[in-house]
Amino acid sequence: MNWKIVLGAGIAGIAALSVFCAMAYMIHSRDNTIAELREAVVRAGEDPDIAVLPPKVYEPVTVNHFYERRGHKILLSDNTFGQIWLPVLADVPLSSHPTEKMVETDKGRMLSFDDAGNLNALTGIDISSHNTVTDWNAVKADGIDFVMLRIGYRGYGSEGKLARDKSFRANYNAAKEAGLLVGAYFFSQATTEEEAVEEAILSAQQLEGCQLDFPVAFDWEIIYQDNEARTNNVPCETLTDAVLAYCQNMQSFGYQTMWYQNKRTTLFKIDTPRLTDIPFWLAEYGDGPTFIYDYDMWQYSCTGKVAGIEGDVDMNLCFKDFSKEGHPLISLPAPEYTPKQETAPAETAPAETAPAEPETPADAETPENAAAPENAAAPENPEVQENAEPQP
Repeated sequence: MNWKIVLGAGIAGIAALSVFCAMAYMIHSRDNTIAELREAVVRAGEDPDIAVLPPKVYEPVTVNHFYERRGHKILLSDNTFGQIWLPVLADVPLSSHPTEKMVETDKGRMLSFDDAGNLNALTGIDISSHNTVTDWNAVKADGIDFVMLRIGYRGYGSEGKLARDKSFRANYNAAKEAGLLVGAYFFSQATTEEEAVEEAILSAQQLEGCQLDFPVAFDWEIIYQDNEARTNNVPCETLTDAVLAYCQNMQSFGYQTMWYQNKRTTLFKIDTPRLTDIPFWLAEYGDGPTFIYDYDMWQYSCTGKVAGIEGDVDMNLCFKDFSKEGHPLISLPAPEYTPKQETAPAETAPAETAPAEPETPADAETPENAAAPENAAAPENPEVQENAEPQP
């Protein structure tokens, strides 16, 4: 017999015997342990078959959150997830406009003050052919300092035709004659950088011969009421490229520029660190913006009332005087005003049989142009031809 075979069989046998011995020892130890426990229970005067051993105690530890709960994140509300959060960008300046320094007057106007109690924002409106202005002098006399006039727009149908605002030139001449500071904006539906350049060229052509005091703003908006709008699926980087393309081209044509956007689109769609060198016009409706980053102009309402204008008008505050070199911060004597009086809702007796409130589907999503301040900043309410293909 080969000695290697004998040696291998011997080693295998020894290994098997070792495993058997180890298992026998474990069974013996377990039996001893169980027996010892039963004896201990009997000594304590209890029935070993129904005795309950004391539960193991789990001591909680102090949780390390790694950062403070407040000041390092942006909290938002979402219909699907409830409260959601975003990290704060370290390379974007935080808001320099504390809401506790803002006051709503009895006329529905917002005023903003600095630490010394001086007025630190001009009051303005933005106007397009959708508005009917009957008396620009009355507008000026009603406390309006500046106006942003629409130059033109791109339709949000598939072709995205460009069109000029038919009221721009008349509004510009009348606003200037009334002594208002004048800026402008273009309602964009660009889906590429090249289209944004086309919009800048049309803007420059429309502005020929005009002397603006305030910037020309790039106003790109999502059309929430149209599921087939051309801007529905524009990538984030493409949108940011379009903002840069429009603004840089307008600057090369000799104009100051800024970009307009609402809170959520800015947080979700714009690469904001790339735009920190361009003044920002924030749209967020309510009595104080919750937007965490800094802004230069604030559109706070689309239902303002101004003398000389029929119907509602968009209201704005501007914190810099763009008509002066270096764009100094506004600092003016505080005006006399009456704060808005908060009225408590009247108590009414509950109905004997109250009608059931309709349920909101779980998958329904509140449009961003809803009345809630966080979701504010409605699209511009384009007219019929702008909804599809504007006529040239």
